[in-house]
Amino acid sequence: MKTPSRIESLVEEGLVDSVIRQLMSGKEAMVYVVRCGNDIRCAKVYKEANKRGFRQNVNYTEGRKVRNSRRARAMEKGSRHGRKTQEEAWQSAEVDALYRLAAAGVRVPKPYNFLDGVLLMELVTDDRGDVAPRLNDLVLTAEQARQYHHILITQVVLMLCAGIIHGDLSEYNVLVSSHGPVIIDLPQAVDAAGNNNACRMLLRDVNNLATYFGQFVPDLLSTDYGMEIWSLYENGDLHPGVELTGRFDRNEKLADVNNIMREIDAVIKEEAARQLYRQEMKDRQ
Repeated sequence: MKTPSRIESLVEEGLVDSVIRQLMSGKEAMVYVVRCGNDIRCAKVYKEANKRGFRQNVNYTEGRKVRNSRRARAMEKGSRHGRKTQEEAWQSAEVDALYRLAAAGVRVPKPYNFLDGVLLMELVTDDRGDVAPRLNDLVLTAEQARQYHHILITQVVLMLCAGIIHGDLSEYNVLVSSHGPVIIDLPQAVDAAGNNNACRMLLRDVNNLATYFGQFVPDLLSTDYGMEIWSLYENGDLHPGVELTGRFDRNEKLADVNNIMREIDAVIKEEAARQLYRQEMKDRQ
């Protein structure tokens, strides 16, 4: 097929020899199957912001850092340059996440290069060498569902140990390769330590998995892996080999509101006294 204009620069750089076919068109990107020497890979071409169905929600981008202070200021002002910078940061988030997760042993497509808004990465295939199907396109046995659920929960743990939460994990963002589930689509990846929504995002990812696999294995619907994983993470006890139970004892004890209000009042009074002392010291100078 004719080489799309966005991939031409990769051809010129010798990263891609030819485009075989379009694989899919999603809410944020178009994906093509490409030939790179003797290898068949895929090229993910990110759509421009005004043509994308998935918007850069602040819940996802909170905590992401821009190393260049000038670029960060431009993003804050919302100038044309700032919007372009923000778009580049959004695209590179998936690239950064893929490299980090691949290094951590998470089942994600191997990234090869990123140039001009095009991500060149591994083409995930099934046991026949065809493009791997999405999880939602398969009908699973109870045994397969339980196995895939276990694998994906393990991947969620590995991701969190690497400081990343997928943020949009579901049966639509998992391919089933010849070696089992592979997690894809990470531009909205969340920084676990720097995002106030991290816990909520993790719970949603885990609940999505329970809901999907619960169709085939109903007892998965009553598990609580999300809170168990997050609690271990918060306490510094989460590690790649951790043994999970799927249970979490929630504290149902009602909060002592009066006591909390007394503590807040005490802090306010303490701060007021501190400010008064500072003012008195300033007046004496």
